[in-house]
Amino acid sequence: MQHLKENQQRQQSTKESTNITVIQDGQTPAIPTNEAKTRVVTLDVFRGLTIAVMILVDDAGGEWPHITHAPWNGCNLADFVMPFFLFIVGVAIALAFKRISAIAPAIKKVVVRTLKLLLWGILLQGGYSHAPDDLSYGVNMKKLRWCGILQRIALAYLVVSLVEITTIKKRPTNLPPERFAIFKLYIWNWLFGLCVFLIYFATTYGLYVSDWHFIVHDEDSPYNGKLFTVKCGVRGHLDPPCNAVGYVDRQVWGINHVYHHPAWRRSKYCTKSSPGEGPLRSDAPAWCWAPFEPEGLLSSISAILTSIIGVHYGHVLIHFKGHTQRLKHWVTMGFGFLILGIILHYTDAIPLNKQLYSFSYVCLTAGAAGLVFSAFYLLIDMWGLRRSFLLLEWMGMNAMLIFVMAAEGIFPAFVNGWYYDTPNNTLVYWIQKHIFIKVWHSRRVGILLYVLFGEILFWGIVAGICHQLGMYWKL
Repeated sequence: MQHLKENQQRQQSTKESTNITVIQDGQTPAIPTNEAKTRVVTLDVFRGLTIAVMILVDDAGGEWPHITHAPWNGCNLADFVMPFFLFIVGVAIALAFKRISAIAPAIKKVVVRTLKLLLWGILLQGGYSHAPDDLSYGVNMKKLRWCGILQRIALAYLVVSLVEITTIKKRPTNLPPERFAIFKLYIWNWLFGLCVFLIYFATTYGLYVSDWHFIVHDEDSPYNGKLFTVKCGVRGHLDPPCNAVGYVDRQVWGINHVYHHPAWRRSKYCTKSSPGEGPLRSDAPAWCWAPFEPEGLLSSISAILTSIIGVHYGHVLIHFKGHTQRLKHWVTMGFGFLILGIILHYTDAIPLNKQLYSFSYVCLTAGAAGLVFSAFYLLIDMWGLRRSFLLLEWMGMNAMLIFVMAAEGIFPAFVNGWYYDTPNNTLVYWIQKHIFIKVWHSRRVGILLYVLFGEILFWGIVAGICHQLGMYWKL
């Protein structure tokens, strides 16, 4: 009886999901009365995987440098996290605004949510929080960091949502039975994406980057307080010191308001420990000490393209009739973008670069996101393996809670605040040392297992408990 009940529930869940997205005779799908309460499980699982990978690369990347961000050109596991977030934001936008009764309230909702994301982003990554290892709080407003992960997501969410909302009356309600009808139906989205690409491309390759100066603000550096000059005077360079992305941020935000520990410090030009962390070389160029904003303004403009691609995947989910038809379209686009990104990189046309959010990087990561999304859709919506991904589903349903508490270190900082004798003698450090590192006689393996089981599994269970209690952190 229990097995029969679970099958009935699974069939009902699949039926409800299909009711939302299946269209009859080319018509826009009717919205069921229970739509507000229905969730697309694949979205939650995809979001849960992304937040889990984020925790993994942030907390285990120090011991496993090949999974953390590439020092400059290239693409490691950590470099897929931000695009995956932006991709799934786009998918969610398409589903949220597929039917709008009034434009003004929808825009108000988007603006309010954007402001909330900006506020949380500045609070968590602006420099006020020093979690999890430093128990102090506060930031010098002269060095407040304006950009960050949530700020980039906020910009993409705001811009793409406004395009989706304001163009809804400029497109027909029917999807014609043509080969490229889905692209024609949302032509305004693609035209806007083209404008975004042209703005980024023209600025990146056309803006003149002049010489610039900076003062080292690092108490551990022998050059603390020293003024350095970086010689540029070029256009269209994509190297660390003289690219237009960094120049725009220095001009807009000010050099004291950008990230002071860029990934390029782990490059072979800056440290002999590359790709890991290590002391800077004695003959390292001056820019190795300089700040650089990986979530800057110009690169965030390029990042909007990832959300636009995600919106298209959401449109396919809404308009296409069957599972196979959707999957065929998604996989074709995914491989197309993936191959294009690889070709651009290995022909040296446009290198893969997360710091610059290059077009090849957009293509590669969006293609990978589309393929992963398709795989989850196949496993969950077509093959009914939802229970196998419950942990990721729970994490995706409470992604904001896990991002704040785990990825940003707020919960570990709270635990570390209760120490014995010294700040390094806390429950977190004791668990790492005695349960994982000493048992495996390896710090690398011990830290990896601690992150997998002591953090990701732990927060997956917490998210599951919150789900059972109906508790969700929403913005």
